[in-house]
Amino acid sequence: MSWNRKRLRHAAHFFWRWGGDAAVPVYESLGPDFPLALAPGWLNLGLWENVWGDPAEAEAACVRLVETLAEALPEGGDILDVANGLGAAEPVISRVARPRSLTALNITESQLRAARGRLAAGGARPVLADAVRLPIASDSTDGVISVEAAFHFIPRLAFFREAHRVLRPGGVLAITDVPIERRPRTPAEAVAGLGQLRLWGVRLGAVESSRDIARAVERAGFEDVRMTLCGDRVIDPAARFARRRLPYVEDLSLPERAATRVFLRHIELLRRKGIVEYMLLTARRP
Repeated sequence: MSWNRKRLRHAAHFFWRWGGDAAVPVYESLGPDFPLALAPGWLNLGLWENVWGDPAEAEAACVRLVETLAEALPEGGDILDVANGLGAAEPVISRVARPRSLTALNITESQLRAARGRLAAGGARPVLADAVRLPIASDSTDGVISVEAAFHFIPRLAFFREAHRVLRPGGVLAITDVPIERRPRTPAEAVAGLGQLRLWGVRLGAVESSRDIARAVERAGFEDVRMTLCGDRVIDPAARFARRRLPYVEDLSLPERAATRVFLRHIELLRRKGIVEYMLLTARRP
């Protein structure tokens, strides 16, 4: 994999702040050929049964994560998938929730283009827009789903309020998120945390604990807020998978390979110290 303009722009985010949405150049660089994806077309970390990151389970883990969220959505309704990635989730959402309509919203145009085939397979309508300014009519949607994206929505509360606005009474919000359960206490923890923020284009304002995130959902007007912390079934096995796969990825340059090892060590440190978690959350608009 060559150092093209998109990848160089991504790398530059470690040193300079770019205008606009900080996540856009990151996800523009993560196309269908992303070498460390768990499976082709998938960018989520998966919900694993084998916590050792068995490569044979990788794609099933990605599917299982989306299935778990989609099962909370009202069946046969109008569904909005916010920050839909490369579209691999759309056929899964369609199969599980059997929606009357499915809208896939993304702020990254290149991902929507790359997802065309999968969106068509899932019967989804693509929309280019920002999650905190949804171009969706109020009281028009039965379910809002978002996988591993809420940490990019600044502030999260604005997204939760938008989700509440577009949902009909009784509608369901189903998301995954990556909360930060405590602040770093040592230089090593701070370096690891900052490195992860810069890698994924996440701003410091997005650093919130699972309790803070749940409270923000309630402040937006939702009820019956339920969350499950499951980093041991998501982050840990995904990191183990990446570490096992890395030696066999041929199209990474030496600097990319070294940087990936560093970032895997950072993830493992943050998990070992109880700083980073993974959250499944559902809530209902009254």
